[in-house]
Amino acid sequence: MRKNTKLAVGFASVTALALGLTACGTSSDPASKDDAGSADKALVVAASPTPHADILKFVKDNLAAKEGLKLEVKEFTDYVLPNTATQNGQVDANFFQHKPYLDDFNAKNKTTIVPVVNVHLEPLGLYSKSVKSLKDIKAGQTVAVPNDTTNEGRALHLLADNGLITLKDGVGTDAKLSDITDKKGLEFKELEAATVPRALNDVDAAVINGNYAIEADLSPAKDALVLEKGEGNPYANLLAVKKGNEQDARVQKLAKLLNSPEVKKYIEDTYKGSVIPAFGAAK
Repeated sequence: MRKNTKLAVGFASVTALALGLTACGTSSDPASKDDAGSADKALVVAASPTPHADILKFVKDNLAAKEGLKLEVKEFTDYVLPNTATQNGQVDANFFQHKPYLDDFNAKNKTTIVPVVNVHLEPLGLYSKSVKSLKDIKAGQTVAVPNDTTNEGRALHLLADNGLITLKDGVGTDAKLSDITDKKGLEFKELEAATVPRALNDVDAAVINGNYAIEADLSPAKDALVLEKGEGNPYANLLAVKKGNEQDARVQKLAKLLNSPEVKKYIEDTYKGSVIPAFGAAK
């Protein structure tokens, strides 16, 4: 088992305690806020291992010292704990998600996490170990898709845009299986996003998030049967914090570095189109 999995479990075990402290008002202690914003204290950022933690480690090793920023990276392997840890003050910020997912998470969990800056796009792709091209996907075959609201909707739009299914007119980013008007004979298997790559041997094709594809030794730019387009894509991954912490000097320094020419070059050289720089204000 990878050490980041153990870390995620460890953070899960203290979530209840952190929630209790929040309920008792400890997290609103003015002294705690002053300490959290202290410029000489390390900024702790929760991140998915690839590419998020890798990008942060590049910043830490190559850029942070020049800005007087102390940076600590905590790796998580799921899409829930980074937000709960940020909300509860276990970490100062997170870097793993796009805005539609964040909006959905806040609405469902009554959290108050806000975006700071966009960093990159991980194009969602359709992969298969049994078929070689899009035209080989036929009626009767099974396609795995992520089961969280925003990524499932994103996956279904990718399939619809490429003629594999038909969706209801006007359906938005939260499209679900019931919004399919013509499955064209396909069957669907809904799985947690992180587990979809492991299902490739059990299904005919799977829609996989870019970071999980890379972790599974897939090259989105080369291996995907079809890949999301970057232009006009609303799914840029972003740096996020609990509301009220946006102006923390350490957060602002990290935001500046994540949108720097050095990080742009690192992303382009390292991921070669499988991850795309998508800098700018997160709205």
